[in-house]
Amino acid sequence: MPNSKVIDKIKQSIRMSVPLTVTTYKLPRSMEMQIDEMLSAYLEELGQSQLHDHLAYCLKELAVNAKKANTKRVYFGEKNLNINDRKDYEEGMRNFKKETLENSEYWLEKQKESGLFIKFLFHPMGKIFKISIKNNVEITRKEQMRVYDRIARSRAFESLEETFAEVLDDAEGAGLGIVILVLMLRKMGLDEEAYDIEGENGSTTASITVPINKVKLEKLDMLMNQIVEEIDHLPQFPENIIAIQRLINDPKSEISDIARKISTDPSLTADLLKTVNSAQFMLPNKVENIVDAVKMLGLRGIRNMLFSYGTEKILELEHYEELYAHARRVAFYSFTLARQITRSKDVLDDAYIGGILHDIGKIIFAAVRPELLNKIEIFTSSRDISPGLFEELAAGYNHAEIGARIAEKWNFSEPLIESIRYHHEPNSCKPEHRNIVYCVYFANALCAYENDSRSYEVLDHSILSKFRITSEDQLKEIQQRLSNDYVTELEIT
Repeated sequence: MPNSKVIDKIKQSIRMSVPLTVTTYKLPRSMEMQIDEMLSAYLEELGQSQLHDHLAYCLKELAVNAKKANTKRVYFGEKNLNINDRKDYEEGMRNFKKETLENSEYWLEKQKESGLFIKFLFHPMGKIFKISIKNNVEITRKEQMRVYDRIARSRAFESLEETFAEVLDDAEGAGLGIVILVLMLRKMGLDEEAYDIEGENGSTTASITVPINKVKLEKLDMLMNQIVEEIDHLPQFPENIIAIQRLINDPKSEISDIARKISTDPSLTADLLKTVNSAQFMLPNKVENIVDAVKMLGLRGIRNMLFSYGTEKILELEHYEELYAHARRVAFYSFTLARQITRSKDVLDDAYIGGILHDIGKIIFAAVRPELLNKIEIFTSSRDISPGLFEELAAGYNHAEIGARIAEKWNFSEPLIESIRYHHEPNSCKPEHRNIVYCVYFANALCAYENDSRSYEVLDHSILSKFRITSEDQLKEIQQRLSNDYVTELEIT
């Protein structure tokens, strides 16, 4: 089994829904064993140990194909052959297998000299577990069509025995492996859709997507519902905030009515003036009039501020300084990033408050009291739910879902609920809320990046591209700029 440090990283990967990567150039036997141990540890943590043998085969098949693709590129380069030219391809493949097997170490060293790597990615994402192999050569159309052809041929076979009897491997040696991979997926109750291979921007990624144990998910869902139901020590928002919300929702209300009600709460008034005079608004003159501040912030902005203010009061965030400091930084980053992609005031407002509230699920567990623990213990024993499930939740597993359910209980707006629920899985949110969720995801990821708890490679590059980031140097530049701006903002306020 992996050492305790790796196990801790695997547990964190599951809790935070972030990928864990391992990169190699030659894929020696020792690395293969390490990868297999990591796979076992992941499956054990996810309650899917019974899938190990099948997934281990699939993972090895993907790795071998990636390694072969890298070898093929250096081989064709040394022979001065164009891999995309049909005649050159046929000529190259005539002796490729024989020559590379006879002198494998030479060709592996050539791959390393050329910087051709194989990267393993283990990515638990809520209800699915995705395993990917990435190599930095792009699959050709001919190679991809061969894969699709093998997948189509696999539909004709019902068993491995039948496959071995009828499928004849060819010079490239890839035909039989892909067919067996698809059959392995079937043995796990999956179909060929669980396997995917795509090439773009000079690299190829092959992936297997596995649903997490359904029984465990059902029990986890029951437990989360019960936790939300039993959190009696988290009341509804204070009456003065509810009264202001009623005024905001009343079409007959005047701005002056809302401002007057806010002014009856000195702390809320101070928060309002602090917000409108912050770097968010970049005003030439300081605003000190409550009516002007309400006009400046707008009804949606006021509503979002109430969500933030109410959450802070109910959860007594000052007692959770580290969590709250992280939330404020994410909010600032999220708002600043939102300004790069939209001028919509609604999106800007939601991006900021979404950042403030994205980790309320963690704060919920930090605030858990003994009476709640007793209720949860009674509930888990009566429903035959392992106490370990609650321990997983308390450690941060599915904290985003817990936070979202609390937000629903408190009648938060849908964009805020989505930004809480999907700040680790941004592509799962509703399309109409993507701008907000992407900003909160990227802001949170940037904070993790600057703390060295997440690498550039494991960030969602499709989302980075929306912020015009295509290299790590660009990421470092925007992270440094945001960090400096945030320090300046703290000094001003």
